[in-house]
Amino acid sequence: MKITIRPNKSKINIITITVKINSMIPIQVSQAPVITGQIVSVGDGDTITIKTSNGNITVRLACIDAPERNQSGGKEAAQRLTAILPKGMSVKVTPVDKDQYGRTVGIVVTTQNINQQLVQEGLAWVYEAYINKCQNIATPLRQAQKVAKEKRVGLWSQSNPCPPWDYRKNQCVTASPVPVPNQQKKCDPSYPDFCIPPAPPDLNCGDIPQRRFRVLQPDPHKFDRDKDGIGCES
Repeated sequence: MKITIRPNKSKINIITITVKINSMIPIQVSQAPVITGQIVSVGDGDTITIKTSNGNITVRLACIDAPERNQSGGKEAAQRLTAILPKGMSVKVTPVDKDQYGRTVGIVVTTQNINQQLVQEGLAWVYEAYINKCQNIATPLRQAQKVAKEKRVGLWSQSNPCPPWDYRKNQCVTASPVPVPNQQKKCDPSYPDFCIPPAPPDLNCGDIPQRRFRVLQPDPHKFDRDKDGIGCES
């Protein structure tokens, strides 16, 4: 503040007060407080329940969408999230919204961003319809998905993965099976859950749409290379 006194002929001093406002003072923007709690349970690949000082709350991980439990990859996503966030583990949740079911929609963090980790491991899609809720992590999420696609990890190992938002609307496009003459009559017993013709010709995982299926020996197509009983895992 600066005060200037100027003499006046009428013997009345004129006092001018100049106030300088610092335009660099930051403006505080209101933001929902971070919620701290401990894991109670994992509902599916993108939903958890945590215990807070105000009771239990359900958290839907923001800006990502994991496969539904009965969808291909849904069980694996839920199992992985359970491994990442075991019961009792402390987490921090930055709320970005409330969904139609009253759940807190937020970004979940331990020592790392869990939303981003799931996308990076190919266990969830970036949910572009709601990405505006996560502008501060939108770029890392999209980059994580790009890397997962390039490495063909998780759901991206499938020839035609169906996004959960399409699955919920019954809009998934099913990949056509490999056309084989007399397929119904020639099914190799090493693959009991669906019909795959015996060799020759030899088939690779890239030749069929199925993933993570039961395999019995002798496995003529070598779909189960690690011999754990599951074919075309990646």
